[in-house]
Amino acid sequence: MHRITLVVVPPVMGFDVSIPYMVFDSVEVGGVPGYAIRACAAEPGMTATVGGPGLLIPHGLEAVREADTVMVVGSGGEQADPDVLEALREAAAAGTRIVSLCTGAFVLAQAGLLDGRPATTHWGLTAELAARHPAIDVRPDVLYVDDGQVLTSAGAAAAIDLCLHLIRLDHGSAAANAAARATVVSPVRPGGQAQFIQTPLPPERGTSLAATRAWALELLDRPLTLKDLAGHAGTSVRTLTRRFHAETGLSPLQWLLHQRIDRARELLETTDLPMDQVAWRSGLGSADSLRKHLVDRVRLTPTAYRASFRRTAGGDRRSTHTTRTGP
Repeated sequence: MHRITLVVVPPVMGFDVSIPYMVFDSVEVGGVPGYAIRACAAEPGMTATVGGPGLLIPHGLEAVREADTVMVVGSGGEQADPDVLEALREAAAAGTRIVSLCTGAFVLAQAGLLDGRPATTHWGLTAELAARHPAIDVRPDVLYVDDGQVLTSAGAAAAIDLCLHLIRLDHGSAAANAAARATVVSPVRPGGQAQFIQTPLPPERGTSLAATRAWALELLDRPLTLKDLAGHAGTSVRTLTRRFHAETGLSPLQWLLHQRIDRARELLETTDLPMDQVAWRSGLGSADSLRKHLVDRVRLTPTAYRASFRRTAGGDRRSTHTTRTGP
């Protein structure tokens, strides 16, 4: 079981603390829970939340030493307790995976763990993060950044995206998609997708493209065109493209490619289909095309990717690859 220690740094929003529990508690591997989560703080006990009831944080910072992944939430950009910063430095030095959700990035920055790295936080605070910590390569327009050992996310829904991304790294696309279904959210979105969209919601005239996206997911093995998508949506290609970007932050063809690569990854993880069949069923056309897109996305060939998800003798799945999520 993968052990996650949630480091809660006041001031904190109750919703941010609940996200890891909501997402990771839904994961089962071989019929048993895939994750165990413990919340800790510099001063365990009741912790006030922003605009909500208090939270009982049961553990002290000793829980950080027992974690496989340390996840930081809260701070609101304020200075964190020195003991928290030291615990994070020690965990990073030990090789523990370090993750921040939303303004937790400020805590990692104060600990010096983001110097020389790409990172992100809530779009409204990226300029402040960059000004305070010029050694960080702040990415203001992405949902999350995976820089290997250290991962950071933007706020709210982007934190859910990063949690799903971690599940995919640990247990594969099938487990991540199952967790997304269990928590009633969209499948894993690419980290490089824009976190702030000026017009994220269409007018309330029944014009959402959600039905068209669901239709396309059922037909990924077919050579869908912009004209096909526009026809299903009952609109022009120009209007489709504009509305698609407004709702997803991606063009229709970018979104289709992302979904097809994810379908290919799931087939590689869960089946023994030949590469040409994986390519055909995911809509990528040929084994050569599959190889090109997978190498570009995860820097592994299809054969190496499949091997990285084969069960070990102990029955666990392990992912050894890293995913390029930045722009």
